[in-house]
Amino acid sequence: MIDREQVQKVAHLARLQLTSEEEEQFTTQLNDILDYFEQLSELDVADVAPTTRAIDVSNVVRPDHHQTYAEREALLENAPDRDGEFFKVPRIVTGE
Repeated sequence: MIDREQVQKVAHLARLQLTSEEEEQFTTQLNDILDYFEQLSELDVADVAPTTRAIDVSNVVRPDHHQTYAEREALLENAPDRDGEFFKVPRIVTGE
């Protein structure tokens, strides 16, 4: 059971200024959360496999396939800066 003093201590550590109404509200809410976890701990989950998600998730992205693009000039026309047949980008690695 969480009391008002513990809420005040956590608020102090988090550098929060709570009103007395907020302290009371958080005390009630945190106790409700802990009560709910207490209910959950009563469930028999011995035969339930651990998971990270409630439902299965699969990747629906297409696989990458290397292919050449015949119209190189059309691609390079969109470049903000270029050097011949190449995109020119700002240097991010220096010799320093």
